Amino acid sequence: MRTSNQDGAGEFVIPSDLCEARRIQEILESQLRLHHYEDKDIFGIRLALEEALVNAIKHGNQMDRGKKVYIRFRILIDRVDIGIADEGAGFNPDDIPDPLADENLERPCGRGLFLIRHYMSEVIVHPPGNRLSMSKLRKKAFSSNGSSNGNGNGKGHPVS
Repeated sequence: MRTSNQDGAGEFVIPSDLCEARRIQEILESQLRLHHYEDKDIFGIRLALEEALVNAIKHGNQMDRGKKVYIRFRILIDRVDIGIADEGAGFNPDDIPDPLADENLERPCGRGLFLIRHYMSEVIVHPPGNRLSMSKLRKKAFSSNGSSNGNGNGKGHPVS
């Protein structure tokens, strides 16, 4: 099941396949560009999405192509909301080692969640840990004529 609209919303179900994950990233990026998001924000949102999808596919679904990953996104004038769920058993985010701790600097675990938290404004891992919601708040919103209202309060209108 795939749907994507020009209005900035999309819902997808993909197999546990990293190539499919890249296609979702490309779709989201094109939608962000249509909504005039800055390159810096697009980079961070796309990286967070990539890390979340890789975690869902590799750690959640254990690369089992028979298991699905569910993705939803919504792009608004003042924020981007993304939800990802996998069919794995889940995890406790408190059990993930701090990648910045001296003893973990050379270990790869924990870096994905660290990057997601760094680039997104809000990150929630929903129990039992196989569903993640993340949002990025936009600092500048745009009016219907494409000019910035500068206050970031989301009162502008999206550019079509």
